[in-house]
Amino acid sequence: MLVTEKGQVTIPKRIREAAGVLPGSQVQFTLEGSRIVITPVAAPARNDRRAALRSAAARARATMAPEFRRMSADEIMNFLRGDEPVAARKATRRGDR
Repeated sequence: MLVTEKGQVTIPKRIREAAGVLPGSQVQFTLEGSRIVITPVAAPARNDRRAALRSAAARARATMAPEFRRMSADEIMNFLRGDEPVAARKATRRGDR
């Protein structure tokens, strides 16, 4: 692994995932003899749940059809309940109504 001039390295994805290091996570560096050890710093449980929820929502949104990706959670719930058809919503957004 190459260290840049600024001292930066990329933690491989499989290691980040195994350690639970997400974007925005805090890590701590320690020196054990000649070894550099990177340890995730435990975040408050509330932040972990929020990060997990945001990550799950992003993964779910990525699997949606393009017309749903632009909708808010409330709009999606209204659609799922049958409150308003998607075609009417598209017309409203374009100003065709």
